[in-house]
Amino acid sequence: MFFSTELLSLALLAIGLSMDAFSISLGLGMNKMRLRRIAIIGLVIGSFHMLFPMVGMLLGHALSEQVGQWTAFASGILLFFIGAHMFFSAFHTSDDFRWQPVGFGLWMLAFSVSLDSFTVGFSLGISGVTIIITLIIFGIVSCFFTWIGLLLGRRLQRFLGTYSEILGGSILCSFGIYMLFS
Repeated sequence: MFFSTELLSLALLAIGLSMDAFSISLGLGMNKMRLRRIAIIGLVIGSFHMLFPMVGMLLGHALSEQVGQWTAFASGILLFFIGAHMFFSAFHTSDDFRWQPVGFGLWMLAFSVSLDSFTVGFSLGISGVTIIITLIIFGIVSCFFTWIGLLLGRRLQRFLGTYSEILGGSILCSFGIYMLFS
């Protein structure tokens, strides 16, 4: 019964953890991005969704209650500032001011959307799940949902034009505020 119960529950958990990456990617996809950049973003976010639960599983339950409340706070602040920058850069005509998820910005984005999987890793480590299978499922699902969000956002950007950056930045700011106050 390993396949039917544990894999199904891990897949559902992975989908739940990937929803923030999906919604943020939807907003980010409204920036003009090439398919190569979209592929890289998905792979980096998928890697972080594997790394953070692994670290959480290794650290164990003892720290989960002390660290758990700060991860949502840090994620909310990061997402709010990324969204605000994207929102205000829509009013500049030059491409120099537009935020693109590259370099350090990409790492901060992946960090912010993966923090929630860190605390989930604490509880999963205690429950005795198979670590390798869990990490692979989390990575693949979050990578896939990130790609879907970026590609859908890219389609919306073509439809909405310049207003898509304003909408995308608003989505990121809203999601950041939601994480701060939930």
